[in-house]
Amino acid sequence: NGLRAEDRGAPSPDLFREEHAAYVSALSETGATVICLPPLEDFPDSVFVEDPALILCGRAIVLQPGAETRRGEAAAIRDDLLRYTDGVIDLNTDGFVEGGDILCTDHEVLIGLSARTNEAGVEDLRSVVESLGYRLRVVNTPPEILHFKTESSLLDADTILATPLLARSGCFDGYRVIETPDGEEAAANSIRFNDTVFVSKGFDRTAEKLDAAGYKVKVLSTSQAALVDGGLSCLSLRYSLD
Repeated sequence: NGLRAEDRGAPSPDLFREEHAAYVSALSETGATVICLPPLEDFPDSVFVEDPALILCGRAIVLQPGAETRRGEAAAIRDDLLRYTDGVIDLNTDGFVEGGDILCTDHEVLIGLSARTNEAGVEDLRSVVESLGYRLRVVNTPPEILHFKTESSLLDADTILATPLLARSGCFDGYRVIETPDGEEAAANSIRFNDTVFVSKGFDRTAEKLDAAGYKVKVLSTSQAALVDGGLSCLSLRYSLD
């Protein structure tokens, strides 16, 4: 029952659990401490835990999702964020912001305006981000893209993996950009944790390109998350308390 732009069939619960377990295991192998929260049965999209919160400098910022059916998720995980981070900041806004539109580098937060993130939400988030020592850059996500990070991900402090469409927009000025090959645009939703870059299965040319660029690449299957417009970044909130 999760949200999706196109109905390509329902995910298999058993296969989704299997792919999620492999995802958790792969993150653990990088040295990450992985915390799996209990399911939120009232919120079928809540497995995509990245969207209702942002964590900077160990502080959790509780966001306001743009999809109406997801607006209770932030409150539902607030106690968990208090437990596992260095404190919680509630974003007070009449607008909306989703974590899938936020790409964080070491010194800057890039936010893409989209159907799920609007100007009012971004401007209310600006003071919070700047108070934590980050610059905020607002960019426009092309209308055919669900989230900014649907087609971009951070590979290292200076390098971004992105689709040619997003790269041509100029939103990554100041960064080195590696573009996904034609037909593998969905591979741009990758993640890096410690020294490993995770790429979704089925995008061999992207994996080879990253390997040739010197990255340690691990391929994971996300076939079931993809059926409900999810990807690698959506499935976790990745942060450091150091």
